[in-house]
Amino acid sequence: MISLRQHAISLVAVFLALALGLFLGSGFVGDQVNSLTGAKRDRIGDLQEERDQLNAKLNSADSFDRAMAPRLIAQTLKGHSVLVVTVPGVVDADVDALKESVSAAGAGFAGQIEISEQLVADNEAAKLRSIIDQTIPVGAQLRADYVDSGSRAGDLLGTLTLHSADTRAAAAEDSRVGLEALREGGFIGYVDNAITPADLVLVITGGAYGGDSGAKGQLVGRLAAAMAARGQGGSLVGRIGSATGGSPIAIVRSDPALGNAISTVDNADVPTGRITSVLTLAEEGNARTGAYGTGPGATAITVGAR
Repeated sequence: MISLRQHAISLVAVFLALALGLFLGSGFVGDQVNSLTGAKRDRIGDLQEERDQLNAKLNSADSFDRAMAPRLIAQTLKGHSVLVVTVPGVVDADVDALKESVSAAGAGFAGQIEISEQLVADNEAAKLRSIIDQTIPVGAQLRADYVDSGSRAGDLLGTLTLHSADTRAAAAEDSRVGLEALREGGFIGYVDNAITPADLVLVITGGAYGGDSGAKGQLVGRLAAAMAARGQGGSLVGRIGSATGGSPIAIVRSDPALGNAISTVDNADVPTGRITSVLTLAEEGNARTGAYGTGPGATAITVGAR
């Protein structure tokens, strides 16, 4: 049985709880909550305003770069011929914009070669090796220390399409036979009669490589470096984020031997990066290599900036 004293204590406890609830639900806590949520709303508003201001500055900078680009790159590639090479995952708009920039810089366009997913995946290594061995131009030799698929494919492609101040371009027939064999094997794509000798190569990639990309980034990075070494030089460029993980640009920047063979640009999807891509090719024509952009491993935002 509950005593009268216990019952009274229980009633007092209930009334105290009700009174405390009314107090907490009234102005005191309400003011505190409103104060906190109000501060939070103010902070969110400040961050949104800051974001809008930064976007406005970025848009202004991009507009300035687009306006100044013709003056900055005009005639920087005069006397050079550029071969464009694309890899799976590339964005067509980036390719078109970069080709326009190369043309605006006064370079000759030597055509475009598309590297296939079959080559990048390296699942037909034996078939690729056979084609390479059978299509080396007469009098030419591929580097004996290149044993992986990317380096060997890049070495052959460079031999077939590029030349430098010290080397001559492959004979037209040898180039045609070699490129056709690689295309028929499913390793590259290009338009008939559209590839001419070049002294510089521009290899265009996409953005960041995913975790399931395996060794694809390494193959592309080695292919690009080996190819550039056969000409006057070259540049490997990609979108913002393309210098992370196992991407081709990250692979090149992590290996001094590759980094000395080809320049890299990791923001070629914005005006600054497109300008830099052209300037790196001009630098390569003068035997100067660099790593540019905003991603890991970049040494400067653009050519001449430190």
